[in-house]
Amino acid sequence: MVTFSVHDHVKDTHSKALRVNLDARRYGTFAEIGAGQEVVRWFFRSGGAAGTIAKSISAYDMTVSDAIYGKAERYVCQQRLQSMLDYEHELNLTRLKESRGDSTAFFAFADTVSARSYKGGSECHGWMGVKFQSHPRDQDSQIILHVRMKDKENALQQEALGIVGVNLLYGAFFLFHEPELLIESLLDNLTTDRIEIDMIEYSGIEFRHVDNRLMSMKLVQLGLSGAVMLGPNGRVLQPAEVLYKKNVLVERGSFRPVCHVHLDMLSSAEAQFQRDIGPNGGDIVRVMELTMRNLRVDGGEVNRADFLARADMLAAAGMTVMISDYFQYYLLAAYLTQFAKKKIAIVMGAASLRDIFDPQYYTELDGGILESFGRLFKHDLRLYIYPFLDPATNRLTTVENVEVPPHLHKLYGYLVDNGNVRALESYTQEHLSIFSRDALRKIQAGDVSWEMMVPADVARVIKEQRFLGYRPSMG
Repeated sequence: MVTFSVHDHVKDTHSKALRVNLDARRYGTFAEIGAGQEVVRWFFRSGGAAGTIAKSISAYDMTVSDAIYGKAERYVCQQRLQSMLDYEHELNLTRLKESRGDSTAFFAFADTVSARSYKGGSECHGWMGVKFQSHPRDQDSQIILHVRMKDKENALQQEALGIVGVNLLYGAFFLFHEPELLIESLLDNLTTDRIEIDMIEYSGIEFRHVDNRLMSMKLVQLGLSGAVMLGPNGRVLQPAEVLYKKNVLVERGSFRPVCHVHLDMLSSAEAQFQRDIGPNGGDIVRVMELTMRNLRVDGGEVNRADFLARADMLAAAGMTVMISDYFQYYLLAAYLTQFAKKKIAIVMGAASLRDIFDPQYYTELDGGILESFGRLFKHDLRLYIYPFLDPATNRLTTVENVEVPPHLHKLYGYLVDNGNVRALESYTQEHLSIFSRDALRKIQAGDVSWEMMVPADVARVIKEQRFLGYRPSMG
């Protein structure tokens, strides 16, 4: 007979499924739409499934699925997943709570997935989640995540989906008290070449102290995803759903703190972007991006308090935030073009434009800077350039006079003439002299003039939360 100690650290998929099956408390439902019964299959094969599985259902037919879970515009979406979890979990409680509720911790696992079809061409992704009680009669907890399957063959995608589903259930039941370790365990027996997880959200009684922003950042830290997104309300977002069929405008920065100049750059670029795409060009999604390189302290660990401060300041400014591991702009462009099928634009200062023409950043590419620019501008991406006012010389650097290496003059001229690099036509003159580093220095020195450099809501958050070394005046 197989037994497991509470201290066992199980990684093998079969052993994980078996340990769940042998836990007499666990009893629930598996509901899977698309890609086959890949998760529940592990529990049937591992033995002891009768003690774990109350019901297994696969509602492939859309009419049948709608009859059970209600109508949905899309079948592979978070809304559909949530309706599946809520319905199945409540059904278990209604039917079984009185007869076995004192000894059973109920759960409902669900996924709705679009895997590679025999026709090909479909997006290979899915939503997966578990709603569960940690202990009998306990309040509910929940974990949901969004996955992308990278295998080229349907059978391999289904296999990977089954493994990550077992990992999720095992983590929910045995690692819920260590949410970061739970994230790390999601790719046990998998690699990031096979599965990407670009969204995770914890909720409920067991995760009442979990900050999902930190959990999202953990996905990028571990390489489970190249980027994650946060909404202005601090909620985690699924990037493809935010960017789907939208024009995208991105501003990269450190945002320590968020200043008037950052918002002026974005609004100036948005106005010009809208003129360029025309009145019928579609909606524009504005995104402020932080890179992991920017968040790391001296290239090492991430300062979590600093990250949360920046996230709160950006939220106070009403911004959607992306945390990415794409330091090179051409990698960021490649990521965005997966989802945003319309126009993409990046706004940056003239000083940053000068930096991207530095060949040292492209030594890892066989084609060097030419290859990087070929990738960057592949889909008619455009750069909007905000002027840079040198505080030492008072010299204004623009698209017209930015200095690039002499051997790149013709390349630069081509990009300008082709409209890939564009000067912003309007901007707020008085904001040109505002720099984040100066505002930060003034905050830490107790110089109250910093408040004039940032939006009022950002100043309020800095003072209320004592961000960036702020200390109230004693005078």
